Amino acid sequence: MFLGSYDFDGDPETLLEAYNRLAAGFPPGALQLHVCVTREGGLTVFDGCPSKEVFLQFSAGEMFAAAVAAAGLPTPRVTPLGEVKNAVMRSTDPESKDR
Repeated sequence: MFLGSYDFDGDPETLLEAYNRLAAGFPPGALQLHVCVTREGGLTVFDGCPSKEVFLQFSAGEMFAAAVAAAGLPTPRVTPLGEVKNAVMRSTDPESKDR
C-alpha cells in the first residue's frame, strides 16, 4: 500500500464540512486506509492506495479534481509519502475491549 497526503488550507471547520460531503460520495468499502486530521490552518487527509502508480493517477485525475471542487474544497497540495510497512490503530471507543 502506498500512502499519500492531501493538504487543504483554510478554516478547519469549514473544510471539515466540505470533506464530509466528499467522503459521503465514497462507495462502501472503497477506502483501504484513510485518515482525516484537522490542524491549525487547515485539514490534512492521509490516504492509502494499492500502489504509487494508482495514487499518482488518482490524485492527478479529473474525477478527483471534480469531486473535490463539487464538495467545496480548495485544490489540495498533494504529497506522495511512501510505502506503508506497518499500521496499527487502537480503538478510541471507551466501550471497546481493544485497549
